[in-house]
Amino acid sequence: MKIISLFLVSSLLTLFLYHERVYSSENIKIGLMVPLTGEYRSIGKSILNATKLAINKIDNDNVLIVPKDTKGDPEITLKVAKELRDNDIQIVIGPLFNKNLIYLNELDKMIFLSLSNKVLETPKNVISAGINAESQINTIKKFKKKFNLERTIFLIPDTDYRSEIENAIIQTKIKLKEKFIYNTDPTKLTSQIEELTRYGQRKQNLLDEIKRLENSDDINKEKKIENLMKKDTLGGINFDSVIIADFDESLKSVATSLLYTDISSKRINYIGLNQWFDKSLINEKSLHPFYFPSINRNNYEEYKKEYLNIFKEEPNQISFVSYDLVGLIYFLIYKNEFIIDEKIFYKKNKFKGKIGIFEINKNKINHILNFYSAEGEEFKKIF
Repeated sequence: MKIISLFLVSSLLTLFLYHERVYSSENIKIGLMVPLTGEYRSIGKSILNATKLAINKIDNDNVLIVPKDTKGDPEITLKVAKELRDNDIQIVIGPLFNKNLIYLNELDKMIFLSLSNKVLETPKNVISAGINAESQINTIKKFKKKFNLERTIFLIPDTDYRSEIENAIIQTKIKLKEKFIYNTDPTKLTSQIEELTRYGQRKQNLLDEIKRLENSDDINKEKKIENLMKKDTLGGINFDSVIIADFDESLKSVATSLLYTDISSKRINYIGLNQWFDKSLINEKSLHPFYFPSINRNNYEEYKKEYLNIFKEEPNQISFVSYDLVGLIYFLIYKNEFIIDEKIFYKKNKFKGKIGIFEINKNKINHILNFYSAEGEEFKKIF
């Protein structure tokens, strides 16, 4: 009986190892749908190159990337997606743009990892893999807690990204003093910021105090008036931090309007969203320290250096996301015993990539990010 039991165990083990070899010896084909021709071909090329880099890091020659050119067109995106399906490919990195998702619900047996950071109104078989607003705001929550910031104003531009931000605020349950929607038109922006910060009242407070001193018998009034004349406003502000959900020159316009209303970075904390280490922020000394959530900077710099060395050009920022997605897909397939099914992104999992940590749960991807400041002549890591 003991011999029979040992034989049975040995047979089962052999069978298990055989299946493991079969699963792992089969080609693992990952689709890639990006624009390789047309207006956005340089972005698509950068993403394709990034996936090639990632494949070389995986110790498995059976992992293959099958690229298709979407030309940035929704109908062509559907066409090439069907070609990938007919090639027995179930998981696809892409498409790049949110507008190209509209027909993909026709292919409900496939999984698409969109490179967009928008999560609303996506088909059920599309998982947004970009650095979404929820991931960024969750990281800002940690910063607020660390520095005891309790009176935060969230400034949101009235653009098509507004709904993503507002949804993320609800999902993260971040505590805010106020949420303020602003017009991106520069001619209207300043007056909106003046109203928000009670600039007119604080300006009048200063004039009233100067006038009061002038008419007073205070023996030190000349010195006090001299000091007041150096100020722009008088009176406190009722918030300790501001989150500006904007980028590039639009971000700087909002910040300039705040500075104009005498809201300096010495009085409040200036916080933004992921800025991809925009070097122009280093030159904005009046905003320093300027805080923001982001991907892991050291890993990003190493990636850019390796990419430049191999391809002789700078990579696009989004390509860094696609680089990690190759590793993520392989990790999940491995964890699922090399079986690809609709549950692969449904199970709760974590994956440590170059960007940071991916959290996977119920067909959703969030990122655990780092937090940085633009301060002095450099970007400093906070956590």
